[in-house]
Amino acid sequence: MKDEIIREVEQGMLEVLDNAQRAQLHRVLEHALFGTTVARDVSVRPEPEVPNVTVAERFYEAKRLEGCSERTIRYYRLTICKMLSTLDMPLVHMTTENLRKYLSDYQEERKCSKLNMDNIRRILSSFFSWLEDENYILKSPVRRIHKIRMECPVKEAYTDEALEQMRDNCGSIRDLAIIDLLSSTGMRVGELVGLNRADIDFENRECVVFGKGGKERPAYFDARTKIHLKNYLGTRSDDNPALFVSLAAPHERLKISGVEIRLRRLGRRLGINRVHPHKFRRTMATRAIDKGMPVEQVQRLLGHSKIDTTMQYALVNQSNVKNSHKRFIA
Repeated sequence: MKDEIIREVEQGMLEVLDNAQRAQLHRVLEHALFGTTVARDVSVRPEPEVPNVTVAERFYEAKRLEGCSERTIRYYRLTICKMLSTLDMPLVHMTTENLRKYLSDYQEERKCSKLNMDNIRRILSSFFSWLEDENYILKSPVRRIHKIRMECPVKEAYTDEALEQMRDNCGSIRDLAIIDLLSSTGMRVGELVGLNRADIDFENRECVVFGKGGKERPAYFDARTKIHLKNYLGTRSDDNPALFVSLAAPHERLKISGVEIRLRRLGRRLGINRVHPHKFRRTMATRAIDKGMPVEQVQRLLGHSKIDTTMQYALVNQSNVKNSHKRFIA
């Protein structure tokens, strides 16, 4: 109870004290209340706290304003709602120990991977950091919960043979154009399905895509992609502005799930392991770095804000590492 009182006093003084003054207040309160038993007078009704759910909704609104996609916000909502319902206490009273135990119990109960658990930790960190910035809490309790260390498995990229197999057996000119556009640009599948016909500049072999957070960037494609895109558009008789539409009438804009399902079925039919849109993106990054493109340029092509993210996508060929060692060191 004493710790709760100290936290409430500190919360009430947030707007008028700087960090040094808050730390001094904390020391004074702990010293003054040392050895003292503190109890609440239940006859006095405190001001009602803002409900957790209301505060969380304000956080989602802030994220939406920052440009996060509805898919990302939905993931934030599911993660935060689960935490709030499990802990069932006001946000201002949540401690590092509460959240550590929650994460530990969650991992034990669901047998989640380290990557999944670190994603949950990152979401909670973002939420509590926002609460701190908005003066709902004094200090984020997630600050002392560090990034979960994990092995970085080498993720596969498509081989040249696998790409040619998919091109030869994709079944439709539309799917062939999709495979070529994904493999030559490295764009995200969400960026691909958001493209319109008018976005394609065939003369310069480029298009403008809108990435995460609504960030705009150019994407470049090769001559083969240009030919297959033109062939596909030449077969279209509908007036839908979307670049890619469903094969069956009424020819609506193709969705992410539609692309994923087609590629997954193609992979199963050909016996190619784990065929999905994101693997084309990783393949493009891997090849670009492997052939000597500066990683900063690959970062621009992929639309990453941090170069560390780009490096996670890229699989550097070990034989090239050996050759470079001979050239620069041996």
